[in-house]
Amino acid sequence: MANETLSVLRLRSILLVTVPDDPGDDVIAELQVKVLNAMEKYESHGVILDITQVNILDSFFARTISETTQMVTLMGGSTVIAGMQPSVAITATELGLQLGNAVSTLNVDQALDLLEFNQQQVE
Repeated sequence: MANETLSVLRLRSILLVTVPDDPGDDVIAELQVKVLNAMEKYESHGVILDITQVNILDSFFARTISETTQMVTLMGGSTVIAGMQPSVAITATELGLQLGNAVSTLNVDQALDLLEFNQQQVE
C-alpha cells in the first residue's frame, strides 16, 4: 500500500501541501479541512498544492481542488498547483477542472518563487 499521508508545512507565510500518490477520498477530504484550518491559524497568504506524486485524478479530487482554491481565495490567499503530471493534466481537462484564480507551475521551486514575488508586489 502506498503512503497516504497528507503533509501540510508552513514556510513563512506559505503553506506547502504535499499530496500522496494515490490519495483515498478520506485523504482528499482531509486536504480541504487541513488547508483552510492552517490558512486561518497561520494567516498564510499562499498555498502550494504539490501534486507531483499524483498519477490519477478522479472527479472528487478534481472538485475538491477547485473548491479549495476558491475557498483559499475567499480567505485572501493565492493557490499554486505544482508538479502536475501530463496524465493528470489530461484528465483534469477532460473533467473540466476549473482552477479559478489558481495557477500551476512545473515544480515547487517555481511555485515558491511565484508566491514570494506576488507577495513582494503587494508589500
